[in-house]
Amino acid sequence: MANAVLRAAGPDDADVVGRLLQDFNDEFDTSGPDADTFARRFSTLLDRPDVLVLLAENSAGPVGFAYLTLRPTPYYDGLLAQLEELYVQPDLRDQGIGTELLLGSIDAVQQRGACEVHINVDEVDVDTRRFYERHGFSTIQPGADYRMLCYLREL
Repeated sequence: MANAVLRAAGPDDADVVGRLLQDFNDEFDTSGPDADTFARRFSTLLDRPDVLVLLAENSAGPVGFAYLTLRPTPYYDGLLAQLEELYVQPDLRDQGIGTELLLGSIDAVQQRGACEVHINVDEVDVDTRRFYERHGFSTIQPGADYRMLCYLREL
């Protein structure tokens, strides 16, 4: 990885994770809470056993993160992991940090008992879709000839 190391975030990292998530949303013009609200929420989330945030850090500090949740599923004798967000600062992309975050996330959730990982990606985000496909993710289940979709409804 490009002079960065991974580590699991804890409640003391809530401000950093909140700021990185705000940076992510700002870059992609996504509405949502501000960094302080994210930080307040992460201060609780990062203490939960079903939440994992990996931080990528270099000598300048945190440069990216992966945020995952885990939940039970009747489809496996284990958990289902959802990669909620993966972000690397724009000037550090294409240096392997995203790959290290993804692979580190997969290893970490497997160690916590996950048997499958889900990732939602916007259809127009072709580069991100290619990135995940290079790492073995697919929108087509084995044996099927059609793509899976994700439906959302804000409550």
